[in-house]
Amino acid sequence: MNALTRKLDGRLHYAWITAGLVFMVLLVAAAVRATPGVLIVPLEHAFGWSRSTISSAVALNLALYGLLGPFGGAAMQRFGIKRTTLFALTLVSAAIALSTMMHSPWQLLLTWGFMIGIGSGLMAAVLAATVVNRWFRARRGVVMGALTASTATGQLIFLPVLASIVQSDGWRTVAWVVAGVAALMIPVCAWLIVERPQDLGLLPYGATAEDASASAAAAPPHSSSNPLVIAWQALRRAAGVRTFWILFGSFFVCGLSTNGLIGTHFISFCIDGGMPEVRAASVLAMMGIFDLAGTTLSGWLSDRYDNRWLLFWYYGLRGLSLLYLPYSDFTFWSLGLFGMFYGLDWIATVPPTVRITNDVFGERDAPVIFGWIFTGHQLGAATAAFGAGAIHAAFGAYTGAFLFAGAMCGVAALAVLTARRAPVLRTAGAV
Repeated sequence: MNALTRKLDGRLHYAWITAGLVFMVLLVAAAVRATPGVLIVPLEHAFGWSRSTISSAVALNLALYGLLGPFGGAAMQRFGIKRTTLFALTLVSAAIALSTMMHSPWQLLLTWGFMIGIGSGLMAAVLAATVVNRWFRARRGVVMGALTASTATGQLIFLPVLASIVQSDGWRTVAWVVAGVAALMIPVCAWLIVERPQDLGLLPYGATAEDASASAAAAPPHSSSNPLVIAWQALRRAAGVRTFWILFGSFFVCGLSTNGLIGTHFISFCIDGGMPEVRAASVLAMMGIFDLAGTTLSGWLSDRYDNRWLLFWYYGLRGLSLLYLPYSDFTFWSLGLFGMFYGLDWIATVPPTVRITNDVFGERDAPVIFGWIFTGHQLGAATAAFGAGAIHAAFGAYTGAFLFAGAMCGVAALAVLTARRAPVLRTAGAV
């Protein structure tokens, strides 16, 4: 028990300290993932690379970010949250610093594509799911919503600042700033991360002694299996369940319509329409303000209502906003209206999806299986990041990309209503 824990003993449950720390880690990861959005045009000008070439590195980044999710969850079972997070932060910080010396497209793919994709993938939403399952019995939906909203908060804090730095000091300064922020989190995590409440002699927040006894009897606190084995075995168990594929497919659409399309190409879309980069980044950051509220509210709702209907409304309303976007007049107020409406729904889909995953697959398997579902999210994001760039290269506009994404959201809205809520796999235990 460290000095901070002793000082807080009896005043504040350490679960809230852990949640706050994970919020900061995910916020930094969000800043890293948002940075390519302000670098596309500067890299075009600096190196003469095409937008599709730059988008291919972003697509690789997003795909690896998703593919590493289930293995990140398994690594947290095998090696612990602290060691996994420290490795990820070190890799991301080193890769961004190395990118300042790149001169060829393959170096862009290596740093911003491969290395940052792996590092950020180990700090994906599965980190939040693992921490929430370990540290909380009460208020899980609200905490998961708040942690998920850190993605939007990262944009809120960093994007306008990074866009301003690009204009005044160039893209390399932006890279050094983001690398430095990631590096600063390394000693903080080394000091404060605690694996489980039991390590401090605590129960999870909201748990009773009976809950703790049941969890302890169900499984050992750590897994000794290879993380690759853990991840693939969880996928094998989930693959025969129709609900898994419904959630996987709907999350593919979620990633396609958020990170891959809006997160990657929105600023470039606005620049094409004559809006300055800093103002465009401000609109994207405004979405972050509204998503912080929307996703936290979604977590509260997921504890109280049928999560299938929540997902139906989230995907349906997002699709309508994307159908509207190509026909806006590029004024700050017109795009601001889109930003408010879209922002409330940006990643509100995560808490209901996590809740359905927990209900169907059980607490032990749920974080790793959610990692596989999140893989679908990032494959969708990678598809949109590359596809929208290719559409722009072919037609000189993003209109087709936005219309396609809006239509796919409508399909996802209908599909999620067919998911089941009853448990089908139960291997509950400590995670």
